[in-house]
Amino acid sequence: MKQQGISSIRTINAMKTGLCSAQFSSHSQGLPKVKLNGEELMSKVLNRRWMLHVPDTEIHQIKLSPSQGRHREGPSGNLSFLNNTKPYFGDELKEKGSEDPFFYVVRDDLLHPLVNGNKARKLDALLPLLVDYSVTDVVTCGGCQSAHAAAVAVSCAERGLKSHLLLRGEQPEILTGYNLISTIYGDVTYVPRSIYSRRMTMLKTHADLVASNTGHILCCNDILESSLSAHSSTSSSGHIDAHGNTVNHSRKIIIINEGAGDVVALLGVIRLVQYLCQSHLLGKERQIKLVVDAGTGTTAVGLGIGAQCLGLPWEVTAVMLADTIDAYRQQEQKLISDFRTRFGFHLTDHCLNEVDGVVHWVGRCHQRKFGNILEGEIETCQHIAQQTGILVDPVYTLAAWEMATQLSREEMEGGAQVVMLHTGGTLGMFGLAQRYKSYFSKLKEGLSSVKLAPH
Repeated sequence: MKQQGISSIRTINAMKTGLCSAQFSSHSQGLPKVKLNGEELMSKVLNRRWMLHVPDTEIHQIKLSPSQGRHREGPSGNLSFLNNTKPYFGDELKEKGSEDPFFYVVRDDLLHPLVNGNKARKLDALLPLLVDYSVTDVVTCGGCQSAHAAAVAVSCAERGLKSHLLLRGEQPEILTGYNLISTIYGDVTYVPRSIYSRRMTMLKTHADLVASNTGHILCCNDILESSLSAHSSTSSSGHIDAHGNTVNHSRKIIIINEGAGDVVALLGVIRLVQYLCQSHLLGKERQIKLVVDAGTGTTAVGLGIGAQCLGLPWEVTAVMLADTIDAYRQQEQKLISDFRTRFGFHLTDHCLNEVDGVVHWVGRCHQRKFGNILEGEIETCQHIAQQTGILVDPVYTLAAWEMATQLSREEMEGGAQVVMLHTGGTLGMFGLAQRYKSYFSKLKEGLSSVKLAPH
């Protein structure tokens, strides 16, 4: 860790007066003065500039059939998969039980070569705000192989912003995966676990260090509320020119929480729901079970809020990976409450409320400590990749794939259609190959046992 870094405890008076201050009331000036229905208000909320030029994403169809090979553990173990990359979404007449089960996969893993799909969605509304408010520096944190940190680093660099990434633990001997990408695109500082456990103090202290004596620290929630005012597009007092240089202002620093689990992150996910429910895609009438893996749970909550506010008969099933169900429900309640207040949904008669919730939280098929993988899961990922061309990882997206597989078999008798959101995460395989060498060596052994035919 840098000598002058986290260990340097400096006064943060600017934080106390500027960071997450109450300079804006909880009811933003930009909220409508008359009642709107959920869909009208949603259209108003989503009328903004975005990081992603279009919300479009590919949707594939995965058909299941009994496997002829050896049995593997888990819901995917005794199945073969066939990927239809150009599925038909119309109403198909089919006899009961006449077809093999299937599920759809929303290929958000293809949005960006280095940025996870769910991370891109979370940053979709935030990055334009940072540019509008002439932010020069972003401070955030994550684990050593944090996909969030890498996403922030890449997305900021692409827009001329400097990212400061506080990564938990020690620098690995070999940089690889998200850790390598973070190091290439951002300014990385490794933080001892004892300091990292006090995340907000750590982030505020480092932001103060970056600001020095002349910089100004902003809060995500403050600029979000200000953007909802009548003059949101011109309310910042500086701008960034075509070359990414800040004009007429000193450095402006903003803190993004670990995993970008804030209310502004919901907007890009809701935008995805609005795209998916178009009539030529999933539509607004059919019953959908939408499955996603849950780290912080923010993506799942965004999907649920979008479905409810747009009046869709969709159930969001989130596979819990990193915390208890009580912790996920608490985060869900907080995000719903913040969303209702900040975007005016407390002024509508819509049924959106934090008590009932918008997500069906479930455990993964095989429980384990977050970040760990089990025997045979790497081979399952290999099996899926070889048959479908889709790469899932054993920590995150394999859990969603297995749940989608299970639900599609349960719903094949005329039930709901199952849709998996592929959030990405595949760069994490490089870090896993460092930690679980024996698991990956088995893949090598399997390939080396194949006899090549003579010429």
